[in-house]
Amino acid sequence: MLWNLQKARPLWITNLQEEETEEMESPQSPGQLLNPALAHSVSVASCGNIFSCGAEDGKVRIFRVMGVKCEQELGFKGHTLGVSQVCFLPESYLLLTGGNDGKIILWDVSSEVEKKQKSPTKHTHRKKTKRATYTKQGGNANASVTDEEHGKILPKLSIEHGEKVNWLLSTKIKGCENILVADQTSSISVYPLNGI
Repeated sequence: MLWNLQKARPLWITNLQEEETEEMESPQSPGQLLNPALAHSVSVASCGNIFSCGAEDGKVRIFRVMGVKCEQELGFKGHTLGVSQVCFLPESYLLLTGGNDGKIILWDVSSEVEKKQKSPTKHTHRKKTKRATYTKQGGNANASVTDEEHGKILPKLSIEHGEKVNWLLSTKIKGCENILVADQTSSISVYPLNGI
């Protein structure tokens, strides 16, 4: 919902479950259960008119505010289970997602958002970065290079946290960008975002 706080009423409403029923036109196996598209987390990019939504169906959706309505710019499967957290990094279109599958993924949605830019205003959030993938599994780190193919958004970074992600935040610690992650344990995990 996009709210007019002065009048305490919504200006725009979308129902992710209606979108889901349109996509479910394809045949499905008998007895197959699908997670409903319930919104779990929303994050607004620093530009102020782009926001992301993480949902129970494992999808990440990117919307653009256009006056008193919103348009979905992009939607992609982010996790094998629900997307519990989404968080735009400051001054960029880099998006962190955390899931019930125990994964933390960093996405660069700038090319898709800027490609679909509807207003003629100059855009100040362009940032070219390396496409390195860091996977942490049992203390081992593997790095590989990934690219976007045919407009498909691919992860820029993937971390196997191992526990359901309840909360995440990008922050600078001693001048370096890091991800803080809270899960169902009593500890906060810290992952460095080297070179991002």
